[in-house]
Amino acid sequence: MTSTDVIFVGGGIVGLSAAFRFSDRHPGKKIILLEKEKEICLHQTGRNSGVMHSGIYYKPGSLKARTCRTGKAQLEAFCKGHGIKFELCGKVIVAVDSSQEDRLKNIYQRGVDNGISCEIIDKERLRELEPYSAGVKAIHVPETGIVDYVGMCQSLASILKQRGHEIICEAKVVGVTERENEVVVESTKGAFTSSFMVNCAGLHSDRVVKSSGQTPAAKIVPFRGEYFELKPEAHKLCKNLIYPVPDPSFPFLGVHFTRMVLGGVECGPNAVLAMAREGYRKTDINFGDLLETLGYSGFRHLAAKHFKMGLQEMLRSASKSMFVRSLQQLIPEIQSKDIVPVPSGIRAQAVAPDGSLVDDFSFNETDRLVHVVNAPSPAATASLAIGDHIVDHLEAHMS
Repeated sequence: MTSTDVIFVGGGIVGLSAAFRFSDRHPGKKIILLEKEKEICLHQTGRNSGVMHSGIYYKPGSLKARTCRTGKAQLEAFCKGHGIKFELCGKVIVAVDSSQEDRLKNIYQRGVDNGISCEIIDKERLRELEPYSAGVKAIHVPETGIVDYVGMCQSLASILKQRGHEIICEAKVVGVTERENEVVVESTKGAFTSSFMVNCAGLHSDRVVKSSGQTPAAKIVPFRGEYFELKPEAHKLCKNLIYPVPDPSFPFLGVHFTRMVLGGVECGPNAVLAMAREGYRKTDINFGDLLETLGYSGFRHLAAKHFKMGLQEMLRSASKSMFVRSLQQLIPEIQSKDIVPVPSGIRAQAVAPDGSLVDDFSFNETDRLVHVVNAPSPAATASLAIGDHIVDHLEAHMS
């Protein structure tokens, strides 16, 4: 049995960032990071749209708001220091008609309360920033950016290895035992023992919680985000980032346009229930995953509450013309011929038993275990600050 000081589970951006921050603050301690895939960043991080969020949407004082602001500053500093490509290009959040202006003002006020540099602009200024965008008013957020998150993770992994820590791939966690003085982690690459374990398993975080003998406070329900990309000749339609005014009753931001830092412009996502936790294609079905979701009371309550919106997302998933009509609300000139499909992503959304969506970052913590239960967007932007939050907890229990 291999012994170490801390075991991190999950080789995405949250797990790597948390391990990195622990190694910064405790250079004499040893780390092992376990990743179930053949390489790091194959799931949520590797399929991320690459936006460096400002934090404008989040409830003031929430963990999301605080870690997004702190994490964004840390992220910029890390990218500058390690040659990771990023750009503060700015974004616009667009009210397409007067009925959305009150919601726009509410988002602007959140931005002000969160200390974000932003302003409400008229349609003339909007046309200067995004000449093809429709809208009567918008919020301009100049500090929003785009970044190469995979490149950042590769850099984090390289630093950890240079410091003498281990990243072990194809090591799926199958059991966790918390004892008085240690944690034993069973994996497909053998057993490991440590003083602490941090679960950053993303799509499978609740299963790791369950394997440790705890009952997850919420279950992960996978939603597939389906994207298209503008053809090169249509890139002129979007200069940077164009977002709609989000529906406050639903956690997804709606279809939007995102210029990518490594090239190209994505549009989407459509958000539909995935029939597998790693169901990136419409035809991907894992009957065990699907039955677990359908049998969960939280999902059934969620589906009943948001039936109309869920049906709309399913129809839009099946119809490219419906998807294009949604895009045309932001850019009227876009046509079906301008877009081509690109790989989808999966959002690991924690859903409580009553059907409520866990909105803020959420953790299950014991003396020796930290489970990251819910870490959707802006977790990538906030990852280094989330890492600090986790290390703070570990330090409070270190002898």
